[in-house]
Amino acid sequence: MPTAARQTAEEEVRTLLTSLFGQAGVDGFVHARDLDTGEEFGHRADSRVVLASVFKIPICLEYARQAADGHLDRAARHRVTAAYRAGGSGTDGCTHDVGMSARDLAFMMMTISDNAATDLLLDVVGLDQVRKTLDGLGFDGFGVSSCRALDDDIRRELGLDPGRSIDDQLGDVPAERLMALGAGDPERSPSSTPRQVTALLAAIWRDEAGPAPACAEVRDIMSRQVWQHRLVSGFPENGVQLAGKTGTDFGVRNEAGVIEYPDGKRYAVAVFLRTSSPAERQPRADRAIGQAARAVVDHLRS
Repeated sequence: MPTAARQTAEEEVRTLLTSLFGQAGVDGFVHARDLDTGEEFGHRADSRVVLASVFKIPICLEYARQAADGHLDRAARHRVTAAYRAGGSGTDGCTHDVGMSARDLAFMMMTISDNAATDLLLDVVGLDQVRKTLDGLGFDGFGVSSCRALDDDIRRELGLDPGRSIDDQLGDVPAERLMALGAGDPERSPSSTPRQVTALLAAIWRDEAGPAPACAEVRDIMSRQVWQHRLVSGFPENGVQLAGKTGTDFGVRNEAGVIEYPDGKRYAVAVFLRTSSPAERQPRADRAIGQAARAVVDHLRS
């Protein structure tokens, strides 16, 4: 495509994104890349954004690398105790201790964003080792944390009882205080940029982020994510495959993943939103993630 025509097409996509985000009442940050040609498209793609649970991708990668290298037994049993549970999804909301393999901790972490499984797996693989791997791959600015540490920060900021479930104490907190929390600030919470996130996905999909079996395991686990209301909503056609990871925290709505078409073309996409409300249910924002992803992928495919 001639340079002038390309610039015009890009401006049209940016105008569309601005309209989509405006209608949804959100600030949006997007990056997409063709995994085979390297062609990219970005909209505020180098701004730092809060990752929320998108930071679980490198934890899964570290698990898979250690398993592929023989340093970690996928079948080894680990116990999710009360020390890890905070009342969220999966084992995080269980009443009694749950035992499962290291592989299944990774599965629960990525498919339903189980925070308790995340923290236990992070203890198994080591936060320092996750950081070392990211630095070694050139992702030195990619934030990672335990979920427990983030919850502790929220408790301290709001003066909550450290001995009680955080979710049980948020009901009476004014929305403006929730929106001002460090959890929503990329300077105080694990953060990255949309461009860096798609670069990490590209390295995993190209077998450049570790041994090929490790990258394949991450791709397989990510393809099993259950959430259908964000990226997936933009790609309803039969035969289009998607692997992704959501991230949600008060005014943060994210998803990053890879879309693969029947013709074999693959696209890494990261959409990060900052909403005007901490409400748990924000369907307009969720739909905007799928719509934005579809717009940028259609642009790359054109």
